[in-house]
Amino acid sequence: MTGIKFCGLRRKEDVYYVNEIGADYAGFIVTRGFSRSVGVDGIRILTKLLRKDIRPVGVFVDESIDIIAQLANEGTISMIQLHGSESEGYIRELRSMTPVPIIHSFTISSEEDVKAANSSSADYVLLDSGKGTGKTFDWTLLSGINREFFLAGGLDAGNVEEAIRKLHPKAVDTSSRMETDGCKDYNKMSAFARSVRTADAVREDEQ
Repeated sequence: MTGIKFCGLRRKEDVYYVNEIGADYAGFIVTRGFSRSVGVDGIRILTKLLRKDIRPVGVFVDESIDIIAQLANEGTISMIQLHGSESEGYIRELRSMTPVPIIHSFTISSEEDVKAANSSSADYVLLDSGKGTGKTFDWTLLSGINREFFLAGGLDAGNVEEAIRKLHPKAVDTSSRMETDGCKDYNKMSAFARSVRTADAVREDEQ
């Protein structure tokens, strides 16, 4: 089954939507300076409202390792997503401070980017078109990917079935395409989840 990750959650309503629709991962941007940031205090409040079977993911951009480790070790988040220019040394230091799994994000625009993703020491990689661009990238570049990955970048109910059929990602990640007037849209999120489950059902029938 393909995992579903709704990212950029910032309101209590967003969490309630995810709880009702169902997902595998819920992403919260912690680092300040971004339109969907909730900060340290915000993520502590919002994750308490999240269904226990949905994994809270803290999204960080070149954040202090101490802050990330604290949120992970206190149980506020169960996965860490690095979405900046974090190095392998940064990941090693973070691993020394917390056992929580790490997702390392990569912007994919060339085969070299895919090679970099393949060599990352993170537990998982997230392949994206950029930081919240809402656009897809050239999926043919992923012919060289040799590990499990989260797929992001412009995914919505209209194209996620094709993405799953062609690329078989571990999970699909969506944020800005789930919004109307800057806020998460229950109907768009629900339609996305239905499309993912339809794609999985088709794959099972074909096997």
